[in-house]
Amino acid sequence: MPKISDAKRETRRQQILDAALRCFSRDGFHNTTTADIVRESGVSQGALYLYFATKEDIILALADDRHQNEAITNALAQREQDPVQGLLSLIELYADGLADQTRLDARRVGIQGWAEALRSPRIHDSVIKGLNAVRAAIVRLIERAQHTGQIRPEIDADALSRVLIALFQGLLLQVAWGEPLDREICGRLVHNLIRDALLTPAALAALNS
Repeated sequence: MPKISDAKRETRRQQILDAALRCFSRDGFHNTTTADIVRESGVSQGALYLYFATKEDIILALADDRHQNEAITNALAQREQDPVQGLLSLIELYADGLADQTRLDARRVGIQGWAEALRSPRIHDSVIKGLNAVRAAIVRLIERAQHTGQIRPEIDADALSRVLIALFQGLLLQVAWGEPLDREICGRLVHNLIRDALLTPAALAALNS
């Protein structure tokens, strides 16, 4: 029997994950069976089990793929020489995801993952891993800006990162519910909050010059 190529294997894996994403978004984790994913993907039941032993493995694979994409976003912001601009860039990059209609299924499934993390230790660990990676990226930017005298030194970097993440999560929920969201207005408000509440007088003067 000829061996399947690595490229073909990855294509088949992605085919299953894309189908699972659509099923989970439409019907939820618990109402979706592996048989549903098989029908949606067009692969055989046996082929699915070659890649994923359980439905939970599929959920975790979707989360891992999302975390890899987030790692790229985090890295792009870290490359900014000005850490304040890096922080604003990071916020902008994540905000762009809120406006991307092609990511609606991914947003809905990600939110379901938050709830499922209360039940499944494996999914809980995955959610916290992804959260901590974003939090660490924000903390690094804040601490760099404090070192350069741009953000006030008394600001707790970890607490601020958690507040910013909570703000994003709340907006994500509203978008997933279908609420109208003016990304430009919300983004401008967040920028103003950072400028007025976090920046040192010297950094604010430089920004306004």
